[in-house]
Amino acid sequence: MSRTVYLDHNATTPIAPEVIDAMQPFFSDHWGNPSSLYGMGNQAKRAVDQARRSVAAFVGASDPSEIIFTSSGTEGNNLALRGTVKALPGPMRLLSSSVEHSAVLEPLGALAEEGLRWDQVPVHPAGTINSTVFEEILAEAEERVLASFMWANNETGIVFPVRMLAEAVKEAGGIFHSDAVQAAGKLQIDVQQVPVDLLTISGHKLYAPKGIGALYVRRGTRLDSLMKGGHQERGRRGGTENVPFIVGLGKACELAMKQLEEDALREARLRDRLEQGILAMYDGAVVVGEHAERLPNTSNICFRHMEGEAVLMMLDDQGICVSTGAACESGSIEPSHVLKAMHIETALINGAIRFSVGRYTTEQDIEFLLEKLPAILNRLKALSPRFN
Repeated sequence: MSRTVYLDHNATTPIAPEVIDAMQPFFSDHWGNPSSLYGMGNQAKRAVDQARRSVAAFVGASDPSEIIFTSSGTEGNNLALRGTVKALPGPMRLLSSSVEHSAVLEPLGALAEEGLRWDQVPVHPAGTINSTVFEEILAEAEERVLASFMWANNETGIVFPVRMLAEAVKEAGGIFHSDAVQAAGKLQIDVQQVPVDLLTISGHKLYAPKGIGALYVRRGTRLDSLMKGGHQERGRRGGTENVPFIVGLGKACELAMKQLEEDALREARLRDRLEQGILAMYDGAVVVGEHAERLPNTSNICFRHMEGEAVLMMLDDQGICVSTGAACESGSIEPSHVLKAMHIETALINGAIRFSVGRYTTEQDIEFLLEKLPAILNRLKALSPRFN
C-alpha cells in the first residue's frame, strides 16, 4: 500500500510529537509517585500540577483544583452524572438530548432504571436542539434537574447552543454537565462564558494518548467519588496518578490553545473541499446538517442507496480511513441513533460515512480521496440491483 490517508480524527487522533517528547522523561527518568514526599515524588507532583494548570487554562477554569484527571471521556461522564446523583439526596430529574454519545446515554439509562425520571429532548431534522421541548420540560420539572448536553455531536459535528441551555438550567436551579470531548481542540471552550457545572474532555481526541481525560468541576459543585481507595484528586478520584499521560494531556492542551484558530480555519477549508468534490461526483450524496453550525473538521455524508460499510471497506483497500458513524459503535448492525433521531430516511442512513480531518491532514490527502472514490461508487452501483 503506497500511502495511508487518515480521515477519522473524531474516532481518535495521533499523538503529537511535542506531546511524546513531553511525556518521555516520565517513563524513563522521573517515574516517582506524586504522593511520595521525597525528591522524585515532588518532581512528579510538580509535573502533575503544571499539567493541571494547563488543562484549567484550556477550558477557562479559574482554579486548577477544579480539574480532575480521569482515564477517559467515558469515565468523566460517568463521574459527572453518577457522582452528582450520589452527592445530592432528594428528588432529581435527568435531562439530555436524544443524540448524546453512549457514554452519556448509558449512565443516564442506568440511573433511570434505578428510579430517576429521564427526559430526552428531540432534535430537528437539521440536527439542532428542539428548544421548545427543552423549555417545556424544564418549566414543568418539579424536581432538581441534572442536565447533560454535548457541546458538539461526534457523528455529525453539529454544535449545540450550550450557553443557552446551561443558562436556562442554572436559572431553574439545576446542574449542568457538558460532554465536550469532540469540541475540545476544535472550538473555543470557556467555562467563564458558559456556566457549566461539569465538563468532560478526552486526551485522545486532541493529540494526547488514549487512557487520559479530565473532568472540570466548578468550585462549589457537589460530587461524590466513584473510585474509592485513595485521596488523590482531592478525594474525588482514588488511584495513583498516571503521570506521563497527565503530562501529555497538559502539553496537548497547551498546543491546542496556540493552534486552535489556525487549525480550525485550515480544517474547515479541507472539509469544504471534500464536500464540494463528493457532491459534484455523486448526485445521491447528502451532507448531514449542512446548514447547521458544525465543527470545522467534521462531515457526515450519506450516499443514497449505498451500503456505508461497503464504501468504508473499499476505501480501506485504498489506504483511506473513515468511519460509518461513531467508532464506539463498530460491529453494531443498528443504524446510527443520531441519524435516526434526525428523521433521516433509511436509504440515506445506511450509506452514511463520517469524514473527520485533523491537524496533519493535507490537501493532497483530500485530493487522493476524491481521486479514488468515484471508481468505488461506480463499482458499488454496478453491483447493486437498485442501479441496474
